[in-house]
Amino acid sequence: MPGAYEKHFVASKDGTKLGFRQLGHGPGIVLQHGGALGSQHYMKLAGALAEEFTVYLPDRRGRGMSGPYGPHYCIEREDEDLAAIIAATGAENVFGAADGGLFALHASMSVPAIRKVAVFEPVLFVGQPDLDKFKTTIDRGQRLVDSGDIADAMASLAKGAADGDPRVQQVAAPLRLLGTIMTQPLICRAILWADAKRVTGDDASLRDLIIAWKEELNVVKSTEGTLLDDYQNVTADVLLLCGTGAPTLFTGTLDALQSVLPAATRIELPGLNHGGAQDSGGNPRVIADQLRRFFA
Repeated sequence: MPGAYEKHFVASKDGTKLGFRQLGHGPGIVLQHGGALGSQHYMKLAGALAEEFTVYLPDRRGRGMSGPYGPHYCIEREDEDLAAIIAATGAENVFGAADGGLFALHASMSVPAIRKVAVFEPVLFVGQPDLDKFKTTIDRGQRLVDSGDIADAMASLAKGAADGDPRVQQVAAPLRLLGTIMTQPLICRAILWADAKRVTGDDASLRDLIIAWKEELNVVKSTEGTLLDDYQNVTADVLLLCGTGAPTLFTGTLDALQSVLPAATRIELPGLNHGGAQDSGGNPRVIADQLRRFFA
């Protein structure tokens, strides 16, 4: 785990405060986290890159050090947020996992300073065979968040992830057991309570991250039907990363992107699940090896 980091703030176009962590020395890389996560979950990846790069880890809006989504949240706000980070740091390289990858790709069309984008298992709605099942899972999770039952929402989303990704069964036994336990609402309530007592400093609580994810999912849904019109206009060099054995929700997204992106390379990484870039349950050093080569 890396040690100390600097903390900085910048304002997005609509005035929303964006907080980000900075560590390392060298060419700049922005690391964009996925949905129910924050900058705190990518510190091992940042540490693995920090000897060769200056790494910037924003808390995307709606969580952590950054301000709220605001009344007009949409994918264009995500574009503007990343544009503000790029302008403040001078970074030309962006890595994003899951939704963070989707937003990095989209922003690169309106932020010409972004020269290279690497993504790990983003999701676009492009008619994948398992898309309806995914929609059902996230719709249920959103309804539970709206009802105030965050623990039930957490359990529902954990069950959806376990049922929809066969790689869950390939992780180490303690993590596999934890994944099974987290499908139980009572256990999730205990986890949320313990997390709220533990969280300190710049870290965001798990409860707040799950609530934040609810709004973000609406933006992901809005990608349906946008593939050809939008992503054929990406001018940045793109690296598409995916773990071996990923479900068609992710491989279908990469197939579709690869068919329209002007300059894309695709690499499959054995042994990584959807949380591959994260501190807990992932293998960020494998991701870091790919990023070093791509951003060199």
